[in-house]
Amino acid sequence: MNDTTTANPNSTRTMNGGEALAEMLKLHDVGILCGMGGFQLLPFYEAVRGLGLNHNLINDERTGVFIADAYARVTNRPGVCDGTLGPGATNLVTGLVESLSAGVPMVALVGNTNRMHAWKNMTQECRQIDILTPAVKELIRIEKGERIPELVRRAYAVATTGRPGPVILDVPEDVCHDTFDFAADDFWADENSKSIPARRIRPGADDVARAAALLATAKRPVLMVGGGVHLSDGYDALLQFAEALNIPVAHTMTGKGSLACNHPLSAGLFGRYTRIANDLIKSSDCLFAVGCKLGEIATMRYGLLPEGVPLIQLDVPAEELGRCSRVTEGLWGDASEGLSALLAELSDSAAKQRAMRADYVAEIPTRMNKWLDDAKPRLESKDTPINMARMINELNNRMPADSVLIADGGFSAHWTGLIYDTKKAGRTYVPDRGLASIGYGLPGAIGAQLGVPDQPVVAVTGDGGLNMTIGELETALRMKTPITLLVVNNAASGYVKALQHAMYGEGNYQSSELMETNCANVANAFGCQGIRVEDPEKLGDAISAGIAERNLPTVIDVVVTRDPEKMLPAVDSRILKVEKGDRPV
Repeated sequence: MNDTTTANPNSTRTMNGGEALAEMLKLHDVGILCGMGGFQLLPFYEAVRGLGLNHNLINDERTGVFIADAYARVTNRPGVCDGTLGPGATNLVTGLVESLSAGVPMVALVGNTNRMHAWKNMTQECRQIDILTPAVKELIRIEKGERIPELVRRAYAVATTGRPGPVILDVPEDVCHDTFDFAADDFWADENSKSIPARRIRPGADDVARAAALLATAKRPVLMVGGGVHLSDGYDALLQFAEALNIPVAHTMTGKGSLACNHPLSAGLFGRYTRIANDLIKSSDCLFAVGCKLGEIATMRYGLLPEGVPLIQLDVPAEELGRCSRVTEGLWGDASEGLSALLAELSDSAAKQRAMRADYVAEIPTRMNKWLDDAKPRLESKDTPINMARMINELNNRMPADSVLIADGGFSAHWTGLIYDTKKAGRTYVPDRGLASIGYGLPGAIGAQLGVPDQPVVAVTGDGGLNMTIGELETALRMKTPITLLVVNNAASGYVKALQHAMYGEGNYQSSELMETNCANVANAFGCQGIRVEDPEKLGDAISAGIAERNLPTVIDVVVTRDPEKMLPAVDSRILKVEKGDRPV
């Protein structure tokens, strides 16, 4: 506990509920806030203005949650957003579920009806508590104004401990508007709840010993890491573990960046799309999943993990252990703490293990280089319309090591997940894989840029994704976020069209095609920098121009292939019929 006030314990502070909420957020070192106001929260907005907090209007509450989500991912501090009752509240649901599933800390303030008149057909009234509760880690209803300081602390504590997640503070209109006498010494914040990871847990010693015994004799183990390494800030622990024991590291899309992709032990992406990692997993004699839920995409719809091979799983939520795959040894704990404990247990035999696996890990760079050589014709393709592999390869060539790449749902995530390489460990790659909602790219870039203002932020979205959130170009301009947005312009809902082509044949497309739009012209009309690229040889310079522009948002409209045979990055494990062209990149 950190007391942030020296007030007389018997003194009181008189203020309305909105002022108390804003004061508590300030004590928690809130960064950006995003929302769209309504009458219920107007005292909070006035208090935010008076305190000089960085609150920003957005054009849709869903994008406000996405902004807060991305901000939280790159800073490890809870994102904060707000919405008014009714449609403001229901618009939050998609983004909240993204954060819940991805383990992103967030506090969302939602206005509600005046309790004196609740359930009397109040304007915009709905059963929002029932709607929001399953979308968050916890919903906290503020029934008594004097409890605001306590309940804001509770919201931050829940958001940052265990597997992080979003928390709702449901604020009745009268609680926000009415005036209360608060105990002055109740205005303080717990330092442990201001960021993640908070209050780490270490696996039990007996569990660690049994897991260590499995690893000690394994000749071809594989580390399968997910987003839990980011949530744990476990980069150093993972690096030390992998290098000390000579174990290759494969990652999920969310886990990308846990180990730098250019590290010789990096086996790249595993799951639905892969370079070499799936083959390593299939031939492994011991698998170790770290901060990874082992869901559908990571396991190719639960068919990737070989039967009879020992599986160790380390995760913070105990209920995830063995949830999707039979686990030989479950370790309940924080990723960093668990890896450190296991390495300490294996320290006496580390040198022996490292030597035993020397030939094994020497295979990794050789296999990876072969994959790159095989993919080179597409990575360096001069086709027009542009091959998506070429587009992602240009990102690899042009983005600095400290830049952040945001990947929208669908193609943007799968193509970048497979081909894009992080150049250092850390959260420099942010896909919205909690719910994989389309439309995250633009607002996610805004949130990330606000979190790391001195680093280049580039996002990849589709023309469909931009259509969903196009109004936030105005937000990006107003908030002075010099993001670069690459639009995968294929005049289609590309993933759906590619799957329809693979399963039902050429020409059999239903509700998957869009009108051709010049997204660069649209960006220019908003006052942003718009660049349209149809020649692959001009793509790299366009990316560099976007990164160099530090005053305006840039939209790079990339005209990519319209051929559905070339749209998928590899063979989708769900496809029943594979046509020519639906191949590994």
